[in-house]
This record gives sequence, structure tokens and C-alpha cells, in this order.
Amino acid sequence: MKAVVMAGGEGTRLRPMTSSMPKPLLPVANRPIMEHVLRLLKKHGLNETVVTVQFLASLVKNYFGDGEELGMELTYANEEKPLGTAGSVKNAEEALKDDTFLVISGDALTDFDLTELISFHKEKGALVTVCLTRVPNPLEFGITIVDEEGKVERFLEKPTWGQVFSDTVNTGIYVMEPEVFDYVEADTSVDWSGDVFPQLMKEGRLVYGYIAEGYWEDVGTHESYLKAQADVLEGKVDVELDGFEISPGVWVAEGAEVHPDAVLRGPLYIGDYAKVEAGVEIREHTVVGSNVVVKSGAFLHRAVLHDNVYIGQHSNLRGCVVGKNTDIMRAARIEDGAVIGDECLVGEESIIQGNVRVYPFKTIEAGAFVNTSVIWESRGQAHLFGARGVSGILNVEITPELVVRLAGAYATTLKKGSTVTTARDHSRGARALKRAVISALQTSAIDVRDLENVPLPVARQQTARGSAGGIMIRTTPGVPDSVDIMFFDGQGADLSQASQRKLDRVFARQEYRRAFPGEIGDLHFPASVFDSYTGSLLRNVDTTGIAESGLKVVVDASNGSAGLVLPSLLGKLGVDSLTINPGLDESRPTESADTRRSGMMRLGEIVASAGAAFGVRFDPVGERLSLVDEKGRIIEDDRALLVMLDLVASERRSGRVALPVTTTRIAEQVAAYHGTQVEWTTTSPDDLTRVGRDESTIFGGDGRGGFIIPEFSSVFDGSAAFVRLIGLVARTQLTLSQIDARIPRAHVLKRDLATPWAVKGLVMRRVVEEAGERFVDTTDGVRVVETDGRWVMVLPDPAEAVTHLWAEGPDDASAQALLDEWSAVVDGAGR
Repeated sequence: MKAVVMAGGEGTRLRPMTSSMPKPLLPVANRPIMEHVLRLLKKHGLNETVVTVQFLASLVKNYFGDGEELGMELTYANEEKPLGTAGSVKNAEEALKDDTFLVISGDALTDFDLTELISFHKEKGALVTVCLTRVPNPLEFGITIVDEEGKVERFLEKPTWGQVFSDTVNTGIYVMEPEVFDYVEADTSVDWSGDVFPQLMKEGRLVYGYIAEGYWEDVGTHESYLKAQADVLEGKVDVELDGFEISPGVWVAEGAEVHPDAVLRGPLYIGDYAKVEAGVEIREHTVVGSNVVVKSGAFLHRAVLHDNVYIGQHSNLRGCVVGKNTDIMRAARIEDGAVIGDECLVGEESIIQGNVRVYPFKTIEAGAFVNTSVIWESRGQAHLFGARGVSGILNVEITPELVVRLAGAYATTLKKGSTVTTARDHSRGARALKRAVISALQTSAIDVRDLENVPLPVARQQTARGSAGGIMIRTTPGVPDSVDIMFFDGQGADLSQASQRKLDRVFARQEYRRAFPGEIGDLHFPASVFDSYTGSLLRNVDTTGIAESGLKVVVDASNGSAGLVLPSLLGKLGVDSLTINPGLDESRPTESADTRRSGMMRLGEIVASAGAAFGVRFDPVGERLSLVDEKGRIIEDDRALLVMLDLVASERRSGRVALPVTTTRIAEQVAAYHGTQVEWTTTSPDDLTRVGRDESTIFGGDGRGGFIIPEFSSVFDGSAAFVRLIGLVARTQLTLSQIDARIPRAHVLKRDLATPWAVKGLVMRRVVEEAGERFVDTTDGVRVVETDGRWVMVLPDPAEAVTHLWAEGPDDASAQALLDEWSAVVDGAGR
């Protein structure tokens, strides 16, 4: 005996879940509904099955194939147009005409005893037996009345409450004899209960109703979809669950990784190869799909997550459905009844209200409050470049596929046959992605010079030696699961805004150049990179007096790539040095603020006990530098900028210093005291680089450990800053604490406020209006200067839905008051 599974419905009431997936493939407890149906058929000996398909038919065929994996024989009957419940079965008549057959829906979850149903049909000698069940609310179903013998007396499709005369409904499961096809016209839309069954009853043919015991749920709405998941987890329906019940009601599939500190309150299900971090709380009736990542602090209750979903830290999901390949970023909130389609991005701290529908391939911007469905357009703004190039979570936002397209777009902006220098930090993620970059460049007719693992300044310097540009991949500072893809111009500096926009356009249009076979680029691995770098550095930076000074310094390489350069550099400098943490640590490609702070404190202890002149600590990629004075006290990064400025300006006595407008105005006092002047730049590193290239520029810095030593390079370089500092201290004969003590204290405070993209322009207009007659500086954002010299700066973030504010006053209280005043202006305009 054969079965027919009807799998052609569009499931319009279940959109957006069914916008890109046929309803029978919707997962219930991580298995498609139709797979549960097929397993039930097999359990009752119905191994030969015809599947009728129409909407997104290829997805159903691709998933189930010929049924071999299920131990069944599946064939398909394809409808070119919707033919109704009876018309679709008629379309499969050729395979069913020889024997009794069973018809069942591919999108209803049930555990009915089909063997009993078939036995009843044969006992009664029926032409058709309709499988019935009793439900509390029959409005959405076809009501059926049967007599004492089981003969059907009356059908009524989807009644109103005034028409309800029974709670016994048609489940859409039938056992039929082939003669029934005589009552169904071919290639015409025909319905069983609306057209065929009334005609059979009119002619006195035997139509019986079998009232089945067991579970049945027509998964036709979002509510019934969530109910079906909960019923499976509660054990109300007899279906198979993959995996292991590690505690009552808590199912974990093969390969899943659940941290011991995660809180699991069943019944719930965690799919294969999912990862649940410490501090996560997952509560009852939650289903976590395959390969899902749930980050620390997230909360899930009655949430259904399809495969390959990413749930960011401290996200809160209740009673919602999240489609496959969707990313829910940090601290997002999704309320009861909301449904997020496939391949969406829900930004940080955004709120999706209850019953909102977000259709597939949409972006919800960070901080957005969404209370209406998002169907046609994204509620967000896509930005390729941020403050550190193209950044994102590894294998979530930054995937190998994206990296290939990005590198291809970059190659397309360059001439065929150009050379690009590639480099990475010491993380495994960066190593893997760089290989994808190299392949994309070569197949776009670009030659590649691969430096492998080098400090960021070395990558920049090597790029400037004859390459058209460069790409460096590193772990995002302070965020171990994210990466930055940094693009350089021919001088090793970050791409200009204009070049970024050009790359953005090519990437958006997906107009990638591909090389012909004879044009595939070469791959070279240059030799003696570190010797070349240190030799050039020592030739260009003044090192007089160092060898004679007898200075002792402590250098912390922080287990990063700076340690690759230090042996050669320190040996040639001839300085008495102690290097700590020199080896590479793949497991720590970056460090948190707390780890860095504790490392600085440890450095201070070593400097003080060793009687060293000072200590320096490199960041993991050798770009930035932090200082400890001879007493072992940490010199904060914003303060270290003033110390370096004082040293450089006092030696040079003329020239310009490049500083971003967010720097304390005490820098002007220090520069002016020594006869130099400040050139204020935007906060963009490429603007600092632009000024750093000018012959009159003697120094630059950003107040976050980044220093520009123009005689060697116009970009941030930790090693160059270190060599320059040793020479300056050796020649001045002053300690860092003495220099620090003669510089006035600064009081600059910073605050970030969430601002939706749609109101950023309004916010900046309101700031200018509120400034009134006060002096306004628009070098970057809007800086408002009070008559007493206090100032506040308001700057919209170029890549996130955030506005940054800085304020400076004569003391912290004054700066705080100014920050509060202008935060109210920004908040008021953003509402």
C-alpha cells in the first residue's frame, strides 16, 4: 500500500517563515514537519510514498531526495499550478491507481495510529475513510458529522460559531480506493471535502469517518507552530527526538557544547553542534537549532531558533521565532509573537515588539524600536567601513564568503597586474581568512606579496615599498571573537574616505573583475622583512645619546607580533633591556581592558624593582604603546600623549603637531610653550596620516596609544614611538614622572548615546541651533566652545547608530555638567 504526502501548500499565514521555505520544511524540534510525517508513515509500513509538490518544490526534493536516508521510496508529482487537495492527488494518479492508498498532509503534526485507520477502512468496505479528531475550537477546520456506524452524514468547511454543530473535524488524512479518481477532473482545482465528498454522499457511495485517538496539530499559524514545539517537548506527541535527555526534559543533540554555568530549565531542546556559553539562561519550550551560537548573558524563553542563528550577549528573546542564518546582535530584545525571517540582521540594543514580522534578508539598525512589520525595506543602514576598516564577528558577520567578495571588490578597484601586500596577526581566524583574501586577489589578476604574521606597522611599511595597496587581517582590539579587515593605500595608510566609497560601490554592485587563466596573479613571500624594517627605522629616527646613557628599559611584548621585531631592534639599539611576554600566544590574539590593565600593573612592578628608566607595553599587533614611569606608575594613554608631545616639542622648538579635535586643549599650551603649534584634525586616522605626511609636522597622536613619528612613518607605529622615546629621554636627562608633573591636569569626559540613523541629521541640526552665538568648530562633527573656554563636541558615529560626546572643563564636575546639558539636547532631538 502506498501513501500520498501533500506538500504543495504556500503556508501564507505562516509568513515570513514560509517566504523562503515551504511549509512542510518548517522545523519542529529541529526536524521538518514533513520528516515527522514520513517517519510516522514508515512506522506503519507505508514505505512507498508519492509527494505532491508545487510551492518551492525544488527545496522539498533537494531535502528528502529519493527517501533513501529515511529507508523509504519517495517519488514526486509536481503541480504547475495549484490544483486543490483532490486535484493534487489526481495529479499522482498514475502511481496510485492499482491499490488502496492513504493521503496525509505534509504540514500537520500527528502520531495517529494509521494501521488502525487502514483496518477500519477495510472492515467497512469504504470507498473513502476520513480520519477525524476532536478539537476545542473547530472554526479553522472542516466539521464532520458521522452516524453510529461511522458513516459521514454532513461536512461543513470552516464554519462560524453560529454554524458549529460538532467538535469533530476533518484532519485531512484519508484512506481511499482508486475508484475515487473517477470523481476528480484532471488539471482542475478540486477539493476533497468541498467538491468530491459531497458528490460521493449524494450518490450513496460509502464515505466513513474514523475518529482517531492521539495527537494532531494543523500547523497553520504562528501560534500553532509554537504550540507544536511545546507539545513535542512536553511529550504530548509521540515523535523521535535526536540526542540525549541529560536531565528531565532537557534534550541536547550530538556535538552540542553547553557550558556548565548555563542555566537550562526544561523542557527544551538544543540542536547538534550548537554552542551555549556561560551565563546563558534557556527556559521552557525553547528550541535551539543546529550550529546556533548563544553568547553569554542571553535569555531565551519559548523561543524557536532555526539553524545557524547567532544570539549576541545579553539578548532577550521571548515567545518568538528566528529564521535560519539570522544574527541577533548584543542586547537586542524580541518580544512575544514576533517572527524574524531568514538571513536577517537585528542590530545591537534594538527592540522588536510583539507580533512584528520581519521578512527575510532585512537589516534592523542598532538601537531601533520596531513596532510595525518590516516587509519591503530594511530598517537600517548598511555600512561597509567602520573606524577599523571592515569589522565584525568571525563567521557571523565576517565569513569566508564575504571576505572573498570584499577582496574581489578591492582588486577590481586596482589595475590588472598590480601588487597587493597581505598580512595578518597571530590568530587562527585571521590566518584562515587571509588565505581566502589571497585566492580572491590572484583570481582577479593581482600579484600578492604575503608577509604572513607581522606587526601592523611592518605591514604598512612593506606595503609602501612598491605595492598598489595592502590588506591586513587582525583580531578586533578587546573583542576576541571579532576581526578587522584593514585596507591600505599605496603608502601603507588607511584608505581615504573617497577610496572607501569607491570600494563600497563596487562591493554593493557585485561587479567583480575575474582574470583569464593566463592572468592569474603570482604569490611571493618576501625575505628579511624584519631586518629591513628595523634597519630603516634606526636610520631615520634619532638615536644619538642612547648607547652612552646607560638607560635600562622594560619592554612588554604582550605575547603579540611586536615580539617578532624586538630582538633585532633592541640588539641594534645597544640599550639595557628586559623583555617580558615575548612569545606568540595563538589563544590570545587580543586582550580585554582588564587584562591589559593588570598587565600594565605587573609591568610597573617590574620597572620599579629593576630600577628601569621606564617601561613600555605594546598592543598585540605592535601599533600602539602604553607607558609606565620610573616609579612604576601607569601613565594613562591620554596623558602619555602630552608627555610625548612635551618631549618632542622641547627638542624640536618649531613645526606642527597633528592631534584630533577630541584632544584636551592643554596640548595647545604645551605645544605653544615650546614654540610649536597644533594642527587639529578629524578623528579619522587617515586625516592624522594626511597631516603627518607634511614636512613641517614633527609629531602626531590620538590619545589612545597611537603615535606618529613623521621622520619614519606617517602612520601609528609602536616600535618607532619606542625608539623615539628612548632617544628623547636619553638626551633630556629628565624622568617621565618629572615631565608628567610639569604638565597641567586635563579634565575631558566622554559619553556615547544611542541614536537611530533616521534622526542623526536632525540631532546635528539641533546641536547647531542650540549653540546660538557661541563659537562653533566643524572640523569634525560640531564642537561648541563656551565663553569661559569650556567645550563640548558632538560627533555622529559613521558606522553605528551612536552619537559620541566629549566635554572639557577646568575640573571634572564642570565637564560633567556640560556633558549632561548637551546629552539632553542630543536625547531630545533623537526622540
